[in-house]
Amino acid sequence: MLYELRNLKKIYDGRTVLDLEQLSLDRGKITSLLGPNGAGKTTLLEIMAFLSGPSSGEVWFEQEKVNFTTGKLMHLRRKVVLVEQQSILFTTRVWKNVAFPLRIRGASKAKRERIVEELLDLVGMGAFGHARAHKLSGGETQRVAIARALACFPEVVLLDEPTANVDVENQIAIERIMQEINQKKGISVIFTTHNMIQASRLADETVFLYEGKVARSIYENIFSGHIETERNGCKQCILQYGLKLGVDSPKSGPVRISIDPSAVKISQSRANASAENTFKGKLIQLTDEQSRVRALVDVGIPLSVLIPKEVFGDLGLEMGAEVWLTCPVESIEVF
Repeated sequence: MLYELRNLKKIYDGRTVLDLEQLSLDRGKITSLLGPNGAGKTTLLEIMAFLSGPSSGEVWFEQEKVNFTTGKLMHLRRKVVLVEQQSILFTTRVWKNVAFPLRIRGASKAKRERIVEELLDLVGMGAFGHARAHKLSGGETQRVAIARALACFPEVVLLDEPTANVDVENQIAIERIMQEINQKKGISVIFTTHNMIQASRLADETVFLYEGKVARSIYENIFSGHIETERNGCKQCILQYGLKLGVDSPKSGPVRISIDPSAVKISQSRANASAENTFKGKLIQLTDEQSRVRALVDVGIPLSVLIPKEVFGDLGLEMGAEVWLTCPVESIEVF
């Protein structure tokens, strides 16, 4: 186990931005923290980088409890590096930026030259060693920042929205770098994103964050609604366009719900669909995501469905096709 967070809260100015009852992250994997802006992703990275302590709760790293009030943090910070979304480089040459962590650790000139050359080649910036860092593009700056982080020889690299605001060419390069440092160097990689396709493409594991909490289901299937109790005592959540979902919740009145896309059932005929929470829709998008296919279906609201590839092959779905979706009660979480 790499990280374990227990009853962790982070409060700013009386507002709780993180509230994690329990979260475990494994060593040696690429993990994505997926969620919309304001979900608490950056705050969580800062805590895992030991740059900010929690307001309450426990952080365990490599089976040891972290004490944020002692001098032991410097030892931990040598193991974990954070590459921020807007990385800042020194206003000097690229080579000196990457060499800086090696120089302050007393590495010889020959060792610095060898390692800097290797790292710049790794991030595809070997030809930029003598370039002025402040003249690089956003994507190039990010790649150099990753090289500089790797010069610290970390066990864990944390990246905050590493491909935000970069062009497609640099996005592809950065994603390749993340996979390479994980697979070839054995470094654990944890990155934040609001791009569900990127998370599915790169990550071995994905943690969904919403309003500072771990959400059971992916965040794009979150809707506002209003829970009403029927005469028979059953509860229904009324969404926009009058769409009604049977729910199992003690709550009533205005709520937000999430629907787990991996639990939604899809069928080409009404006869193959269950009676409860079943809606007719139109298939408007298909996306290949490793071992699964993501289908986006318009049922009055856009619903995302994750389909195992072996199941998808048997369904024979085509774009624009009429389909039926069933949302089991257990797939719906009420906030």
